[in-house]
Amino acid sequence: MSMLRRIGMLLALCLLSSTAYANLTIEITRGSERALPLGVVPFEQASELSEDVAQIIQDDLQRSGYFDPLERSAMFEQPTRADEVEFGPWRSLDVRYLVVGNVEETADGYRVSAALMDISGQRQMLTESVTTQRNGLRSAAHYLSDQIFEAITDIRGAFSTRIAYVSASGVGDNMQFTLYVADSDGRNNQEVLSSDQPILSPAWSPDGEKLAYVSFESGRPAIYVQQVASGQRVKLTDFEGINSAPAWSPEGRRLAMSLSKDGQPEIYIMNLADRSLTRITNNSSIDTEPSWAPDGRSLLFTSDRSGGPQIYRYSLASQETQRLTFTGNYNARGRFSPDGEDIFLIHRSSRGYQVARQDLSSNRLVVLSDSSQDESPSVAPNGTMVIFATKRGGNGVLSAVSADGRSSFRLPSPQGDVREPAWSPFMD
Repeated sequence: MSMLRRIGMLLALCLLSSTAYANLTIEITRGSERALPLGVVPFEQASELSEDVAQIIQDDLQRSGYFDPLERSAMFEQPTRADEVEFGPWRSLDVRYLVVGNVEETADGYRVSAALMDISGQRQMLTESVTTQRNGLRSAAHYLSDQIFEAITDIRGAFSTRIAYVSASGVGDNMQFTLYVADSDGRNNQEVLSSDQPILSPAWSPDGEKLAYVSFESGRPAIYVQQVASGQRVKLTDFEGINSAPAWSPEGRRLAMSLSKDGQPEIYIMNLADRSLTRITNNSSIDTEPSWAPDGRSLLFTSDRSGGPQIYRYSLASQETQRLTFTGNYNARGRFSPDGEDIFLIHRSSRGYQVARQDLSSNRLVVLSDSSQDESPSVAPNGTMVIFATKRGGNGVLSAVSADGRSSFRLPSPQGDVREPAWSPFMD
């Protein structure tokens, strides 16, 4: 394996196999011992629906790691409105919170209503309704999950966000690479780009409307920006050598990237208004994988200037560079938490390459994942989860782990290999 796996992936043109044309599926791999017991009662509905709204809400909340849902078979009653809930029986089942609701047909679609009950406090915490078209039940369910999650945790829910990822089919010279976007649970996938050459490093714009990525379709790596909805795109760079790792600034007017047009790969910032470039590193080593701080005042990047890959921070104001990671001889692909207090990264331990979190105030590094071939971590916009690529049975799968490492889930493809996940911002 090369010193920097991102550069290695670029030079090796990605060793991927078979593809994922179908939706990803969720597999809970580790639950949290501190998860709150919760019940989500099947919603009342007048007719057979294409989606089980209550099940989607239950899966969302369980996937967060904050909740431990009660099995439906253990529910001896199934109220659908707040005034039908009797607190005593649910308290005897050790249920802390209860979600009840119903789906009503409208002229254009459905009206989905939910109520959140605090069983311990014997009170109603939330009433929420949303209208949707007939093909929007999953979106409605994710919206309600967001409201329920925030009402209990005081943390904004991220179930209505999206993920981007890359899949590939074929072997050898007969490869087909596809860039997809999907709901945060892996469903409702949409093809963004397909090519017989590698696609790497998708990155969401802050407004969630565009993706920057690297494509080899012209015979060498080039950075593109594409509108997700329309498919319209532009090529931003096509320099000799490496054009890699695009990263949007928080305000969306600049793009950091790694370019080797002047020799070794260095970090540059492009002003998207006029495409002017500012070089911010100047070193004889490899500098790559830039990532912006939430306040836009500094960037993380990976460099082997100390002899092995480590994560550094560059201040735009002072133009000073500070090394951040010292635990072990391999730390790469750093990403800030939304509050800027931690970074998430790939750390090489005795077990292999794993997702880790480092507290920036104490510099304490904690390994979060229990796999050994992890790469490409991307943080949920509310900071509660980290999605990443890993290997299972020789195939690439997407996994996610909670920010405290106590819970995890996997989104395996029913048809094979997936890579390069990127979690979207909040879709306001």
